[in-house]
Amino acid sequence: MDNLPAETVAAIEEPVGDLLARALADIGVTHAFGVISIHNMPLLDAIARQGRIRFIPARGEAGAMNMADAHARVTRSLGVCITSTGTAAGNAAGAQVEALTAGSPVLHITTQIDRPFMDRDRAAIHDVPRQPDMLKAISKAYIRAWEPHQAVDALLAAAQLALSAPTGPVSLELPIDVQRLKIRRRAAPARIAPQSVVPDPALLDEMAAMIAAAARPMLWLGGGARGAAAAATALVERGMAAVTSTNGRAVVPEGHPRSLGAFNMTPEAQALYDQADLMLVVGSRLRGNETRNNAMRLPKRLLQADADPTQAGRNYPVDLFLAGDAKLLLEGLLARLPAKLATDPAFLDSVAEARARSEATLLRTLGPYALVAETLSDRVQAQRLPWVRDVTISNSTFGNRFVRLAAPHLGVHALGGGIGQGIAMGIGAGLAGAGKAVVLVGDGAAQLSLGELATAMETQADLVLILMNDRGYGVIRNIQDAQYGGRHDYANILTPDFGLVCRAIGLPHARITAAEDFAPALDAALASPGLRMIEVDMVAIGPFAESFAGPPAGAAGSVR
Repeated sequence: MDNLPAETVAAIEEPVGDLLARALADIGVTHAFGVISIHNMPLLDAIARQGRIRFIPARGEAGAMNMADAHARVTRSLGVCITSTGTAAGNAAGAQVEALTAGSPVLHITTQIDRPFMDRDRAAIHDVPRQPDMLKAISKAYIRAWEPHQAVDALLAAAQLALSAPTGPVSLELPIDVQRLKIRRRAAPARIAPQSVVPDPALLDEMAAMIAAAARPMLWLGGGARGAAAAATALVERGMAAVTSTNGRAVVPEGHPRSLGAFNMTPEAQALYDQADLMLVVGSRLRGNETRNNAMRLPKRLLQADADPTQAGRNYPVDLFLAGDAKLLLEGLLARLPAKLATDPAFLDSVAEARARSEATLLRTLGPYALVAETLSDRVQAQRLPWVRDVTISNSTFGNRFVRLAAPHLGVHALGGGIGQGIAMGIGAGLAGAGKAVVLVGDGAAQLSLGELATAMETQADLVLILMNDRGYGVIRNIQDAQYGGRHDYANILTPDFGLVCRAIGLPHARITAAEDFAPALDAALASPGLRMIEVDMVAIGPFAESFAGPPAGAAGSVR
């Protein structure tokens, strides 16, 4: 049928579900994640018939959204999550908040009941009359396709919005009767053109002049700068020091002698900020857990650039704000700046020393887990593997900062601090074709999404699960001790026998009780095809050398 003349194709009528499935494939979608239901069958049946998109049947909508989110981050393309209406869309909401926090370009196709019953509170099956209000609250944008002839254009608009700067999840409601109705097929393939925010040339001139006049300039790079790695690195080579958020890691290569990486709150970092006479913040919201709730001192002359103009001066007052896509903005600065900035050489030389001291201090706090951290850092960077992390004490200590990434898109973590998303994110990353994903989870977090282990086995996602098992919510225990002077038992939870769980679904499992056994176990898992789990028995190995104090007081409740 696809080889028919255009005039013949235009006369063919097809269900809207088929047109939507074809449009998704035309714009480059290769994977979609979701849960089948009575309200999305026409679309999913069309995806199956056409065979151009691989549908991954998650065990829950939250997992499906996390998978689509991670897949979008690692592939640097559109992630697609397909849910049913009502409770199903609600199940995905928490995971969509994570996508919104991270600015992930995810298209959430959530269905709706038949149009005659929508928004009327008549108790149709799966009806939630205020579903649009929920979706608007957790989306960059929300669209409903009211008419069958509008559906494909609505989908293309939603996809384009998700991929346009500032990127983020977009929700599209598709009523079930719209999916079923037949209309004439389009002759031309579907296309989209994501939009960039072009920076103002006059403001670029002003910003470049301020940087050129500085003696000790710095860059703070956030997740919004992930697509600007080459330009950011070129600026550092010309004479700027760099520091990153946890989501901006590897925008400048990890280990670059002029980059602190994500060691952004250490005493050594503060000493550098105190010396710097200018800082340009690119694509970062300067979040509270990376600035000590904005109490950290940044250089007095602060510049900010972001694709989202509403971020201007939100957390720190700035001398100049410039709205623009990070790549265009940094390339614009390069065109206006000299080949070599007049930067104080001693300031630049001090960056590598500051990072080395920060890393050494961290390793001392880890005790026996320093060996685990160093092994992971070596393998993840050298083999260019996706590094996926759930909220766990191991990530809060070494996963977010010490384990080095080979490229920005290979870092995936629960940026919003929500527990239990790591396994599903690992599946999305492991199906991205970017190498075997290495996934760091805790025993508490893993229990929120144990069902998705079956999804991983069914799909043969390429990943290694590193399960750090301390028999409870280790982060919470540490925060209770450090910030509240004691604890109740709520952080001590029943922990399953993960070996038995793995055996029930045929998942290869290895348990280690000594830190020196970790490296050979990891190497064996990386050399094996498909999914593997390595359980690190933290009770047998023992505690960290120093307790983790948690994020700044007041933010502790967002992390488990």
